[in-house]
Amino acid sequence: MNKSTRIIHSIPVDELTGSISVPIYQTATYVQEAPGVNKGYDYARTNNPTRAALEKIIAELEGGTHGFAFATGLAAIDAILKTLKSGDEIVAVDDIYGGAYRLFTHIYQKFGIGIHYVDTTDASNVAAYLNKNTKLVWLESPTNPTLKISDIKTISDLAHKAGALVVIDNTFATPIAQNPLELGADYVMHSGTKYLGGHSDLLAGLVVVKDEKLAEELKFIQNSSGGVLGPQDCFLVIRGIETVALRVERQCENAVKVADFLASHPDVDHVNFPGLKSHKNHEIAKAQQNGLFGGMISFSLKNDTEEAALAFVTSTKYFKLAESLGGVKSLLCHPSQMTHKSVPREKRLASGINDSLIRLSVGIEAAEDLISDLDQAFGKV
Repeated sequence: MNKSTRIIHSIPVDELTGSISVPIYQTATYVQEAPGVNKGYDYARTNNPTRAALEKIIAELEGGTHGFAFATGLAAIDAILKTLKSGDEIVAVDDIYGGAYRLFTHIYQKFGIGIHYVDTTDASNVAAYLNKNTKLVWLESPTNPTLKISDIKTISDLAHKAGALVVIDNTFATPIAQNPLELGADYVMHSGTKYLGGHSDLLAGLVVVKDEKLAEELKFIQNSSGGVLGPQDCFLVIRGIETVALRVERQCENAVKVADFLASHPDVDHVNFPGLKSHKNHEIAKAQQNGLFGGMISFSLKNDTEEAALAFVTSTKYFKLAESLGGVKSLLCHPSQMTHKSVPREKRLASGINDSLIRLSVGIEAAEDLISDLDQAFGKV
């Protein structure tokens, strides 16, 4: 079955009424016939029919058995980290999302969790840090914001031999391009705020697993910590998923054209985009992302200063200056002063986030209009 068809028909028709849309069960609690005797629901933090529908849909999309919906992407990350204990270690991708870096470094390290940030584009770098205390290998592929690609299958094999589990933040690739569980990962997580929601109008986090023990542990953490996604936002994510294949395919097509334009522009020093043959791991991306390279691009200016970058990001018309990504409207940001400001400058530079780096989230507008917009912005730098 075509993936687009499967997505549409993974969204259930309401059995009670025949509603073509999943109903919003806006309730805090459920009437019980007797203590402990209910229709499968007792309190909305523990479960909700709208959330249950979303969790089932995302599990199917990622080829897992259990899905979990959280209030934000960071809440989803936090839930996975709560499976660890003092003395455990994480090997994490070096240019990790700034919010994840802040959570890892400023909260979990003080509880005795060791963090090693490495360049995961070479699997041997990961292998060098694996030891008996390593419990998680944390990957983004592509990464935020330098679009690095890691070999998920190879790294998963190495991690499992060392007794560690693998987490893939699949936000940039989306389930349309990449299914990490099929490549050997143990957890796949998403900021549902981005491509899955698709319209920049909600916050959500999603996690999928296919191991029963991991599912039981995450369910306990989700219920105990309470950072669940509300029914209205669950409904909005489901609505977004209905069109995610169409949107992502258009965004990928646009991104290829925009990346080609940037790669040939005289004011651009370097373009980060897995779809370019010059990308370090282009062939790996081509294979594990089903030939789709995503809608995210970052690039550095030859005038490598914050001043030049700020002049550029404040001069576009269609690309709106904002944090976040993955929506139908094109966005751009300056990572060193926005999404990754919490990361120390020396670490930013070491991971490839230089002062003039600009990140683009390519939307569904006409590619020629987006290219024209970028072209006129170069004239303002």
